[in-house]
Amino acid sequence: MKAEYDFSQAKRGAVITQPGKTRITIYLDNDILEAFRTRADEVGRGYQPLINDALRAALSRTSAPVDEATLRKVLREELHATG
Repeated sequence: MKAEYDFSQAKRGAVITQPGKTRITIYLDNDILEAFRTRADEVGRGYQPLINDALRAALSRTSAPVDEATLRKVLREELHATG
């Protein structure tokens, strides 16, 4: 072991970077985190990939205009509920 090391060119961060991923700090409610950990144990995966999947699914939802079939369905349901 050297007596002295030169850290003048050192950088903070992960030793091995993962392509396409960034390490961040995020605060989540305890109950949310516990729910993801429980689901992760049930399916045999890590909780962080499950959180990533949930965020990706939330971002992929589009607010596309309502099509005719959906509008008819909603109208039928509303008419049935009031009549």
